[in-house]
Amino acid sequence: MYDAAVQNLIDELGRLPGVGPKSAQRIAFYILNADSSEMEKLTSAISTVKRTVSFCEVCGNVSETKLCSICRDERRDPSAICVVEESKDVVAVERTRSFSGRYHVLGGAINPLAGFGPEQLRIRELVARLSDERIQEIILAMDPNLEGEATATYLSRLLVPLGIRVSRLASGLPVGGDLEYADEITLGRALEGRRIISEGNRTVENHAVEKFEEAVEEEAKERATAAAEQAAVQEPIKRWSGSMFDDLEDTETTPGPDVVAPTKLVLESETEQGNLVEQGTLNEPLLEQELEKQSAENPQSHEQTGEPKIPGDLSAEESEAEKTYSAEHREVAPSDADAKRRASYEEKLEELKKTPLRTPKPNVPPIPGATYVNPWG
Repeated sequence: MYDAAVQNLIDELGRLPGVGPKSAQRIAFYILNADSSEMEKLTSAISTVKRTVSFCEVCGNVSETKLCSICRDERRDPSAICVVEESKDVVAVERTRSFSGRYHVLGGAINPLAGFGPEQLRIRELVARLSDERIQEIILAMDPNLEGEATATYLSRLLVPLGIRVSRLASGLPVGGDLEYADEITLGRALEGRRIISEGNRTVENHAVEKFEEAVEEEAKERATAAAEQAAVQEPIKRWSGSMFDDLEDTETTPGPDVVAPTKLVLESETEQGNLVEQGTLNEPLLEQELEKQSAENPQSHEQTGEPKIPGDLSAEESEAEKTYSAEHREVAPSDADAKRRASYEEKLEELKKTPLRTPKPNVPPIPGATYVNPWG
């Protein structure tokens, strides 16, 4: 498709890990369009790396010398070795700043499909390092995938019979993750590898039910005592005896000399306590004056309407006659208008009883043995 040189460059770039055909094509055309000086720097960096950089003779990490910087550091703890797959994993563990021991790079993981077995890994070098008596623990830090699990299982079976402590990185929930999105294996391992915060010192109680009932009774007694104390402190509720004109009393002007001051109504409970509080007022002299004026204007209004007279506007003789009449006749006879209304009501009631019911006749046949009764009969 392209010239031989360009196609050869695309094919070689496509062999790099993580680079597909399209990515290789873009990189190849970038190299063609770039300056020659920049590409010379790239080729020089590649040749220098291949010429100077090698692997550490002890741990297998990348280094420009026979021993890497970690193996040369005397401050490192020689009793713990962290086994990883690639050199990039060393950088990841070092970034945590939680491990101060040494490392061992296997150079890959067991993958039978890709042709990688235990023979292609640096497992013999790891066993040879265990001859050092200072080493007390081997930490397996493989990737949590199928190849990493196979490699960790193989190493654990190989190292356990040697009598050395073997541990594995914990698998669990990531920081910021949710339980609902975690898979079954990750969540199960998180439960198995949970950390104990406190052992606890709780003892088994044989009479737990009785103690619970006693606690409930004590709580009920405390509530009753608190309610009694609150009721004793609470003031008695005052009955309402105000007037709709209470708000207007404050805005009224000072009464003149011709106006009689209204009497004040006081609660009995407040009088006993000695605290007089002004309640609704009633101007009794003014009320009597108005009633006398109405009786003078309509002297026959009570006789025509049949309403009883108000005791305030009666003369002495009329009041005595009314008292004598009320004592002799406790029940007042009904008027003629009431008798006529009652008679007409009874006539209408009789007519309604004679009219048939307007209930529709049911379409279904009657129940055998059932009798329909007229409710007006």
